[in-house]
Amino acid sequence: MSGPLIVQSDRTLLLESGHPDAQVAGLAIAPFAQLAKTPEYVHTYTITPLGLWNARASGYDAESVVNTLLEYAKFPVPHELLVDIVDTMDRFGVLTLIDHPTHGLTLQSTDATLLERLRAHPDMQGILGQKIDEESTEVYPSERGELKHRLLKLGHPVADRAGYISGEAHTIGLSNTWSLRDYQQRAIDAFIHGESGVVVLPCGAGKTVVGAATMAQVQTTTLILVTNSVSAKQWKAELLRRTSLTPEEIGEYSGNLKQIRPVTIATYQVLTTRRKGSYLHLELLDARNWGLVIYDEVHL
Repeated sequence: MSGPLIVQSDRTLLLESGHPDAQVAGLAIAPFAQLAKTPEYVHTYTITPLGLWNARASGYDAESVVNTLLEYAKFPVPHELLVDIVDTMDRFGVLTLIDHPTHGLTLQSTDATLLERLRAHPDMQGILGQKIDEESTEVYPSERGELKHRLLKLGHPVADRAGYISGEAHTIGLSNTWSLRDYQQRAIDAFIHGESGVVVLPCGAGKTVVGAATMAQVQTTTLILVTNSVSAKQWKAELLRRTSLTPEEIGEYSGNLKQIRPVTIATYQVLTTRRKGSYLHLELLDARNWGLVIYDEVHL
């Protein structure tokens, strides 16, 4: 073994940046490992259950992850870590959310014992509805997001296949003064296919462009959440430059303005403002029948 990667039993990966294979190894582990620190000589990555489940959702299996670690490892890889990776990734696909034609939002499990255990768990009370059979149970529609969040904390990811309700239609075209790059189009195609997703691109690679083109493809009202009013103005300027949207169609919902229009740009700070235990502006999420929500700088 002479690879650039030191694999440790605590799920951290140390990548020797000066190694000839460092770049290719970094690309190989990116689908399942998160970059944590980047000092000059050794970059630190972490492997988390969520990262492994995201990789599984993207089409990677445990065998491909294990083979990647073995291929680029500098020293023998701890066996217990490999077993843990396989066990963690095997949990993905056990639980699935579907839109049942009779029962509506339904949680299905390939493991009847697990489902029964979850139904009895205190954290699941008030979220799961009536039991349908040994492998499925109703879910209260309003608790869809909370269910997935709580199950993740319990170590059981959910493959959400229930789909979404179409929002209010709104015509959005693209101007003919520019064109998408290949990687931007691939990002849009992947999002449309999966009905959701996270776009990860370097600064200046055109994440806003991907957002604008996605809006034009889905043709629906859109809520865009940004970090501050400066970003809101930048988004508005880009949309006016790259799409058929007019200033009257784009609203800004921030500390100074409270405009709700077919395309509305709001700041996280305003949306999460709380006074005496109540969120003052959370109703913005229900102000229109949004067909698309874009979370800018979602990693923050």
